[in-house]
Amino acid sequence: MTAIPGLHHVTAICSSPQDNLDFYTRRLGQRLVKKTVNFDDPGTYHLYYGDRTGTPGSIMTFFPFVGAGPGRAGNGMASAVAYAADAAGVDAWMERLALDAIDFDGSEERFGARVITLTDPDGLPVEIAETADMAPGGFHSVTLRLADPKPTARLLTGIMGYEELGEETRPGFSRLRLRVPGGAKGSVIDLVRNDAAPLGRSGAGTIHHIAFRARDAEEQSGWQDRLRTAGLDVTPIIDRQYFTAIYFREPGGVLFEIATDPPGFAIDEPEHALGRKLMLPKRYEPHRAGIEDVLPLLSVPA
Repeated sequence: MTAIPGLHHVTAICSSPQDNLDFYTRRLGQRLVKKTVNFDDPGTYHLYYGDRTGTPGSIMTFFPFVGAGPGRAGNGMASAVAYAADAAGVDAWMERLALDAIDFDGSEERFGARVITLTDPDGLPVEIAETADMAPGGFHSVTLRLADPKPTARLLTGIMGYEELGEETRPGFSRLRLRVPGGAKGSVIDLVRNDAAPLGRSGAGTIHHIAFRARDAEEQSGWQDRLRTAGLDVTPIIDRQYFTAIYFREPGGVLFEIATDPPGFAIDEPEHALGRKLMLPKRYEPHRAGIEDVLPLLSVPA
């Protein structure tokens, strides 16, 4: 256990579950791999998108708080998520978005590669990042917005196994790029300092937390011990049905999670039917009828 393998999932907040579902499945081509509820608030969906099987490193999840006001990313928050694409893939995305009359920004160049940015229905920046050494179909990176990136960088490099790839700067702005070795999905994190950044506000269109991978429970327990030894306040291990999780705040204020790869999303429904039914943890199953009455109806694409 020398380095975190990369990202497991990213969790954000949205307002309309149907608009969110339509965007991530129809516009971005992701699969709804699990339709369940917020385990701490069963009157709210928890929607999971990813590749066909919900491979760690491809999973984008949402808490749809119906009617939630718009949020705004600020210091101490993750501010954008990027999917990986090769050069031809970036070209194809730009052509497709232009033909569909969908606004996007870019392409801009970061560290010698192109990035385009579009926004989801709640304004969350979703990027397509060009890469030659990361498989398409999953995450490329997340961006963290920080008043002072140095303590976060020390945690990621000194404890979690990331390496510095380079820094781009201009007056009042810097972007420090870190990556874990191996080229796995979601192996890049950008730390951004922007002196003109507004104050952050949690709400629709903001990222709630980012989760890193642990290959199994033993590895997760090892990270729990290592992080506690480093003085971080780490939660006990929490069962999230499709993985177990530990949580902690990094020095800049962003909520981090470390989630296990197993058991995965096929534990309670077959792969070909992932995302079709509302799946509930056992403790909520006796209340299914009441929960289904509260949740908005969703039209799920085949």
